[in-house]
Amino acid sequence: MSSPTNPARALAARVLNRVIFEGAYAAPALDSALDRGKLPARDAGLATHLVYGTLRYYAALEKVLAPMLSEKTPPKARVLLLMGGFEKFYLETPEHAVVNEYVELAKVELGKLSGVVNAVLRRVARPEDPYALPDALRLEFEAIYGEAADAVMRALLEPSPLWLWCSSEGVKLLEEEDALLEKPIGEVYQAGLGMSLRSSEAYKLGQVQPINPASLAVVLSLGALEGQKVLDLAGGNGIKASFMARAGAKVTSVDLDLRKHEVARKNLERLGLEVDFVGADLTKGNAALESVPFVLLDAPCSGTGTLRGHPEIKLRFEKVKLEELVILQGQMLENAAQQVEPGGLLVYSVCSVVRAEGVGQVRTFLERHPEFSTEDFECSVPVARAEVGVYTVPLGGLDGFYIAHLRRDL
Repeated sequence: MSSPTNPARALAARVLNRVIFEGAYAAPALDSALDRGKLPARDAGLATHLVYGTLRYYAALEKVLAPMLSEKTPPKARVLLLMGGFEKFYLETPEHAVVNEYVELAKVELGKLSGVVNAVLRRVARPEDPYALPDALRLEFEAIYGEAADAVMRALLEPSPLWLWCSSEGVKLLEEEDALLEKPIGEVYQAGLGMSLRSSEAYKLGQVQPINPASLAVVLSLGALEGQKVLDLAGGNGIKASFMARAGAKVTSVDLDLRKHEVARKNLERLGLEVDFVGADLTKGNAALESVPFVLLDAPCSGTGTLRGHPEIKLRFEKVKLEELVILQGQMLENAAQQVEPGGLLVYSVCSVVRAEGVGQVRTFLERHPEFSTEDFECSVPVARAEVGVYTVPLGGLDGFYIAHLRRDL
């Protein structure tokens, strides 16, 4: 057992305080803290496990802790209790060890309030919520996945694997570096590395690219793209654009945030690919953009299909913000439609399992646009079919995406 003031727990507590009470995102907050902390690999691994595990089970832990706390309980105490609860109930660390660890840490962080941590961790009951989801999200999963919903919701509490697209050369290079590549879906593998990805030769030489197979499925659903013009709207960091370019498409990636373009350019240079970039507000008409046969709109969304990698999303799922997102998506979809040439294809996708962002959004669009009709398509990962479009099934490490194909009349 580690010492009472294990630096991994102290670091994890600081990161969780930023994420839960200050609105930070887990991945960059943790990465920054680990860079500064210079922890040994074992401690860095523990800190990572504590941050993500506590966030994954936050809703369940909060339910059992809330009745034992008051509005005056300081955030630092709440964080230590959430972490302690996670270790006690989900890591199954012996109770006496959990109490000792967090009481000692509380003495440093909270002084006399360490007694509260002691009392609560001894008395708190095991959570009964098997999914650790807000009720509104649980209902969405049940409506979309039916009998598979139980397995899906439990699976989203598992850590996210590292998925890597690998060229044949990339596979060879990684295996030479003793990487473990398994469970392939097409050219995307679950990877276990003995080093950081960025330090591997395969990454440096542009022979691998992190991407979830469900995300790549959006691109693959477009079919043959050799020589075709494609607009990648809300293209962000250009990951999907890179795969369309690899398929031989002439891609123009459009985003309002020009900083994302710089990130995308550097990554494309590493991959040896070329994409054109345009800065534009996609909530407004863009007469400067030409109409093309393929338009992909991967719209900003709640991200509720990516809970493995971004569990803090569960803490921030609010109806008001969701309504704002749905309005934004509708505006972007309207303007995306103007860029599709007659007979062309508009693909709408979101990494969300909320019906209002997916099937509801497309159904409303079709009511306004009789010149578009839905079109079936093959998907490279398992899907649940909706009234319009499909939802990828987030089992086995996959993310949950909504994808719809909309064909414009000639």
